Formats: sequence, structure tokens, C-alpha cells
Amino acid sequence: MLKSSLEAQNLIINIIKCEYAVRGEIVILAQRLQQELQSNPGSRPFDEILYCNIGNPQSLGQLPITFFREVLALCDHPALLDKDQTHGLFSSDAIDRAWKILDVMPGRATGAYSHSQGIKGLRDLIAAGIAARDGFPANADDIFLTDGASPAVHMMMQLLLRSEKDGILCPIPQYPLYSASIALHGGTLKQLEDARSKGVTVRALVVINPGNPTGQVLAEDNQREIVDFCKKEGLVILADEVYQENIYVDNKKFHSFKKIARSMGYGEEDIALVSFQSVSKADWFTAEVREQIYKIASVNLCSNISGQILASLVMNPPQEGDESFESYVDEKDGILLSLARRAKTLEEAFNSLEGVTCNRAEGAMYLFPRLHLPHKAIEAAKAAKTAPDALYARRLLDATGIVVVPGSGFGQVPGTWHIRCTILPQEDKIPAIVSRLKEFHEAFMAEFRD
Repeated sequence: MLKSSLEAQNLIINIIKCEYAVRGEIVILAQRLQQELQSNPGSRPFDEILYCNIGNPQSLGQLPITFFREVLALCDHPALLDKDQTHGLFSSDAIDRAWKILDVMPGRATGAYSHSQGIKGLRDLIAAGIAARDGFPANADDIFLTDGASPAVHMMMQLLLRSEKDGILCPIPQYPLYSASIALHGGTLKQLEDARSKGVTVRALVVINPGNPTGQVLAEDNQREIVDFCKKEGLVILADEVYQENIYVDNKKFHSFKKIARSMGYGEEDIALVSFQSVSKADWFTAEVREQIYKIASVNLCSNISGQILASLVMNPPQEGDESFESYVDEKDGILLSLARRAKTLEEAFNSLEGVTCNRAEGAMYLFPRLHLPHKAIEAAKAAKTAPDALYARRLLDATGIVVVPGSGFGQVPGTWHIRCTILPQEDKIPAIVSRLKEFHEAFMAEFRD
């Protein structure tokens, strides 16, 4: 009898090489512990799992923006728009926006397929929002709506990586989506000089701003240097700008790479640029290349229409004078101010721990503290055939129920160790996280002290 062709040794080698630390071994263990706590309460020294491993705010209790949900609800169930009581339940601007969106939707149905690039009328709205943000024109034909940023990243890797002789420059530490997608599509993650010395053609540079996992926000001068570097070296800029709204410091502002490049006098004939946002993707390519991107998009038919609607709302929120404006500003500012407080509390907590240093989170949703671990802990990790920060994260989970991601999953300077911790658990849970973290860290250091 012939063996099945679907066995591990018969899979594409790129899939075997692909790793994604954010949902890796420690998260799988956390899910098992959560099931254990549900079936056997009191079996662990903690009563809940605190997921600080992934940027998934609403799963951790963050409330959605009311205006967005009202418009989505009306678009999902248009019959509500014909009922008199709807005007008492929904804001007038949400009702008006729902009508405008339904007018550009095929069949006025959120359950239908759309144009593979996204509904043209919604892309027009998004282009208008980008133009208002940057102060430069935006073209709806340059916008591809995808199911989050990750599929858009995979699309670009499919487009750029022809073989293992093609490489992508990536910041280290980096979000594992990039190393995973580069590996999955058969490319190479390299430094420029090292890549070229080995015959690797470098195709693009990934820039994550605001940063993930480090939480930094690039200064405008840094961005100009990056644009000039990519222009000089002929590299595509892959700008991950997912966290552009999440800025927590007064001396930094978000500037899109498109705005920076335009302000430097560059157009699509000078430099190729792709910007990723969590609900949309915009590119800056020649028409010939755009046709190939469309071909890739069409294989997946289209993104979900509810997500397309949300993208149009994010880029065109209520304006002053609209009924929902004040509540929108209050909700948005409340979320961002709370995140800033949580970031500060956790940063101070990490810096209070022996052998831990943590930079300030200027933006995004993460802290990336460095662990200066005792030699004994490093040797214990070697004996367990794991990275020292993975050992620390595993022990932290076992003792406290707190889930973090080892820095080794993001790339780091050799011989240094980190963890990535989100700032997303609700504010009333932060004190418990801090106290559990301190208690664990003191015991860990005492156990492995040289």
C-alpha cells in the first residue's frame, strides 16, 4: 500500500521553516491551562490566564467605537433604516453614513462578493481620508482592501520573492509576521551587505512605525533617511503603519511614509512604496505592477465587506458638527489615554525588577523589556534545549498565568534576551499583573542567582 502524500516529511520545506512566535508553543500551553482551569477550578496558583501576548484589544475587554458599530449594524440589516424607531436608537450621522455606504455596495448586501480590490465607492472614501491625513492626493485605484494587514503582507511577499536568492531587509527585533511570510514564500531575511556578498538580491525594506515589538515612533528625519536609502538602493518600502493612531508621547507624531516621500518630491516613478494598515493596504506602483497585485487579490475573490466598510469609517470618522462627533472623540481619547497609563505602569514595573530594563512605549501596544538573566538560568535553558527568554516566559506562565512572547521569536542582538508584553489587559487587571510579575521575578532570580 502506498503511503499518504500528506505526511510531515512530504510537506513543502518553506512551511517547515516558517515560525510564528506570537501564537507559538507558550500560547498553546496557555490555552491548555485555560481549559484546565475551566474543568478543574483551583488547580493552579492563579484563577485566570492573562493574555499579554498579542495585540487583540477587544478580546481583552476594549469596547468598540459606537459610531462604527452603529453603521455596521445598519449595513448588515438595512431593513432597520425603514423603521421609525431606528431614529431613536441610532445617531443621525450613523444613519446617513449607512445610506451612503449601501448606495455604493453591490446588491446592498454585506454577505455578497465585491470587486477583488474592494468596493470602488468605499475605496474612494478611503482615498479621501488618506489625502486629508497626508495633504497629498490619493488614488482609489492604488488601494487594495484585504482581511487585515497580514494577507496584504503575504501578497507582497508573493509578488517580490522569486527564489531563495531574493531577500528582504527587516528591522530587528521585528514582528514575526515578516520573518514567517518571508520563509513561507521562499525568501531570505538578510542585512544588505551580507546579502549581496552571498549573491542575494535585496528587493525591499520593511519599516514598522509605530514599532512592533519595541513601541518606538520614528522621527521625521529618520523617515527621510530611510526614503533616501531605499531610493539610492532601489528598494521597495514596505511600511507597516498599523498602529498610526496609537501615539502616547507629546513630542512625536505619526507621519506616513507616503507623506514623507511626497514631501521630498518623489512620485511612483521614483520609488515603490506599500503602506499596510490593519484594515486596508495602499500601494504606490506602476500600472503594470498593479495589474499583477490585482491578479493575486483576485485569486482570493475579495475581502469581507464588513471589513471594507470599517476601513472607510476608520479613514472618515465623524467630523465636528456631526451628532456622533463628541462621543467618538471621547471614546477614542479614553482608549488612548488608558493605554498610555497602562504602558507607563507596566514600564515602571519592569524597570523596578532586578536585571530588567525597559524603554518607554512611545506608541503601538507593546513593551519589549530586556532580561539580564543569571548564568545559571542560561545554562538551565541550554539543558532544556530552549532559549533563556523562552524558559523565563514558560516559567512565568506556569507560576502566574501571564502570557508573554519570548524575544527570541522576534530576533534580537545575539546574547541578549527579551520578552514582548502587550499593554492591552484592562486597567483594573494591571495591578494584579504587576504584583504577580514582581513576585515571580524575585523567586526566579533567587532560584538561579549565580
